[in-house]
Amino acid sequence: MSINLFDLTGKTALITGGVHGLGMAMAKGLGHAGAKIVVNDLSQEALDKAIAEYKSVGIEAYGYVFNVTDEKSVIASVKQIESEVGPIDILINNAGIIKRTPIIEMEVEDFTAVITVDLISPFIVSKTVVKGMIQRGGGKIINICSMMSELGRDSVSAYAAAKGGLKMLTKNMATEWAKFNIQTNGIGPGYFATSQTAPIRVDGHPFNEFIISRTPAARWGDPEDLQGAAIFLSSKASDFVNGHILYVDGGILATIGKPSNED
Repeated sequence: MSINLFDLTGKTALITGGVHGLGMAMAKGLGHAGAKIVVNDLSQEALDKAIAEYKSVGIEAYGYVFNVTDEKSVIASVKQIESEVGPIDILINNAGIIKRTPIIEMEVEDFTAVITVDLISPFIVSKTVVKGMIQRGGGKIINICSMMSELGRDSVSAYAAAKGGLKMLTKNMATEWAKFNIQTNGIGPGYFATSQTAPIRVDGHPFNEFIISRTPAARWGDPEDLQGAAIFLSSKASDFVNGHILYVDGGILATIGKPSNED
């Protein structure tokens, strides 16, 4: 019985931006748990490469080109997905961007761009997908938040503002939609070993040393470390979990850190 709680066989999952990195890692987790995977991107070339990767590991996957910040495009694409692949049972709002600029130097256009992708697009995609979930009597929505949903950091004001807002949007979605048997939750990743972080994950690099010393688990996360959280929040096992942000961070948010004179 407990094994069946995590079985996603027969489910269709849309993971926005799931063509690489942490989005792909979570999508692979859902795929190996039995779900059909749908991902989107702005580039057909990126989609083709991602779909080939999914299929190479035995996952049924489909790709669609659309812009998550364009409501008309989202509405048309969701309709197409549900017609061609099946009703969307699971939505992971993963697409996001970051611009590292000090507040005093940041242009309004750049701040707005980050808010649009990281906060407004989950609003657009969720309000579109949830209509079908309400009609069918259930569904799972997972918003990819961040430790910046809780903490600030130099030069990421727009990202932190968006992810902080996404945390509260997640709670409000849960408040409005739980009565329809829709569970809306978030995942807040810590620092992970991806291709983007590879240049700084080397011995002697100050940021590498900082992350290892700041994290109680004393390591960077492996992208596969996110799969259990994604499967749990996508499955029957989380049917009474609503409005929760599950931080997968090796314990960073649990501690103030070690003094410099401690090993």
